[in-house]
Amino acid sequence: MTAYSARYEAALILAAKAHRTQVRKGGDVPYIVHPVHVSTILLRHGCSEDEIVAGLLHDVVEDQDVPLQEIEAEFGPSVAEIVAALTERKKAAGAKRPWEERKRESLDQLHQASIQAVTVKAADALHSARSLAHDLERDGAVIWRNFSRGPGPTLWYYRSLGAIVRERLRHHPLAGELAEAIQHLEQVMTTTGNN
Repeated sequence: MTAYSARYEAALILAAKAHRTQVRKGGDVPYIVHPVHVSTILLRHGCSEDEIVAGLLHDVVEDQDVPLQEIEAEFGPSVAEIVAALTERKKAAGAKRPWEERKRESLDQLHQASIQAVTVKAADALHSARSLAHDLERDGAVIWRNFSRGPGPTLWYYRSLGAIVRERLRHHPLAGELAEAIQHLEQVMTTTGNN
């Protein structure tokens, strides 16, 4: 994909509108920065337009209740399938589901997901792990008050996710980049007394 397409522009507009009131955890950075980074990582790795568009939209159903049918109607079944595979069910019967339950379910989904969905998830986790390491280096352990769980469970999740990505993507450069980011995150957690 080139750096611009009408589909990318439409996805960027939808994501920007959907996330317009949302900020990244622990700060005032507009949330849209995250999906843009994810799409840029995918673009840098020469991924398909469907993967790049899904990278922009990967959180709009989960976080902003954009109907999956709307994504399918505007961007096609492949993009909708990727977004669906990466969407956590945060509530059940109107109640918030436990973090551990949601994360285990999302890891199980990733074992069954398409390679395209795993690729998008790898880019998502890569940006999140790098951001978390950066925030820890800058602000220290105080950042954990903005997260559902502390360093131990967070590192468990990233390690588990990294193992699935390595297994599913094998020698894809994204798998190696994610492994390095998780290793760096672990080192930062150790040096800042968070492990």
